Amino acid sequence: MLNDKDPGNRGKYQMELVCLDQLVPADHLLRLIEQHVDFSFITEKVRPFYSSNQGRPPVPPIRLFKMMLIGYLYGIRSERMLEKEIQMNLAYRWFLGLGLTEQVPDHSTISWNRNGRFQGTEVFQDIFDEVVRLAMSHHMIAGRLLITDSTHMQANANKNRYTMQFTEETPLAYLEELEQAVHDSRTTHGKKPLPPQEEAEPKKRKVSLTDPESGYMMRKGKPEGFFYLDHRTVDHKFNMITDVYVTPGNVNDSTVYMERLNRQLETFGFSDTLEAIALDSGYMTPYICKQTTPWMTVIAERTTPGKPGLFWKEEFTFDAEKEVYVCPEGQQLTYRTTNRQGYEEYASPKSHCAMCPRLTQCTETQTHQRVIQRHVWEGYKERVRKNRKSAEGEQIYKYRAQTIERSFADAKNLHGYRHCRMRGRTKVQEQALMTAIAQNVKKIARHLAQREADFLRLRPKYCKTYPIWCPLDFL
Repeated sequence: MLNDKDPGNRGKYQMELVCLDQLVPADHLLRLIEQHVDFSFITEKVRPFYSSNQGRPPVPPIRLFKMMLIGYLYGIRSERMLEKEIQMNLAYRWFLGLGLTEQVPDHSTISWNRNGRFQGTEVFQDIFDEVVRLAMSHHMIAGRLLITDSTHMQANANKNRYTMQFTEETPLAYLEELEQAVHDSRTTHGKKPLPPQEEAEPKKRKVSLTDPESGYMMRKGKPEGFFYLDHRTVDHKFNMITDVYVTPGNVNDSTVYMERLNRQLETFGFSDTLEAIALDSGYMTPYICKQTTPWMTVIAERTTPGKPGLFWKEEFTFDAEKEVYVCPEGQQLTYRTTNRQGYEEYASPKSHCAMCPRLTQCTETQTHQRVIQRHVWEGYKERVRKNRKSAEGEQIYKYRAQTIERSFADAKNLHGYRHCRMRGRTKVQEQALMTAIAQNVKKIARHLAQREADFLRLRPKYCKTYPIWCPLDFL
């Protein structure tokens, strides 16, 4: 017999007539998203992957996507756990349009759609692009300053389970352009063309046995093991994410940058609005400096100190008219050759250096000769260095800590972005896109809710002055 006097039993077996909508707080994040973000475009994006006359009725695509979105919004890593959380959470049920007694779609439904119906498609990329366009329509993306950086994600792999394999280096996209620049430099200086380059020998690398597509990362100041890298770009206005791209952890940051930048220019029309670019030191390469010439490019640069007690390269002055370097003693270093890597070598005369009183501060070579290398595209790097040191460049670079660094911190602390949920680059790319979608959707909903609240607060003032013109989207 139940003890009615026990307060712990009160309400446990009580039947009530309730409205689910009344149980979700007005300021709940999912309510704000439901009010301000229209997901109807998803139906058209996935229509080609559903049959119109075969099989049982599927879970509505919007509901399926919303289920995954809940998992990324609240850092629920397991799809099994996601199903259980939706069963118990009233706000989740309300967001999905499920009644209190209605059955929650099985977790295997999500897995089957990801690994079957949507495998090999661009569905998640298309949805991400539509969310970016939605932000643009609400003037939350200016497209004037784009900031890019990368962060590491620990692969779903044991770092102690690997095999050593020979892997071939992927040729860089700009090699043909660099070879032409080297050829032109040697021709201008009367040097013979370099012979055709032999194919590079494969290098032996660690390859994970559990996730072979991840890369073994060994960077100074970074953890060692199998990782992926997320190369992310944000717009400075509201810190909205405009691009995410995943590579193995042993890929250099600069390798994929121009490809991803060009995609944004073409997809979102940033070519008409872009004014400046801010990058970390990992992107400080001559090719990127050359390709980003149309914009105010600001890139941090690591100081590479020379050998203690010897003159640094920066202490030599380059005379562009005479095309020589001038040492601190006033002696000229003249052109000697251009190597295959694109560096022009300038060497000092042996006869003078051997008698120089500051020889020990300049070189320790037995030939008593100092050699300085200058890239054929070094002029573009010098332009970027000037940008970084300018007042405008200093201000632009400060945005990095406020935008891209904060975006990564938010993803890792709130959305489970420190570890890869799945294995394989394609599935990790899916995780990166869904995490970025969750972050963007959250910002859009909260911004529009705040904008609407501000309007309602100021509405009496505007209605007195302009009794006819009172639109909600006056901002």
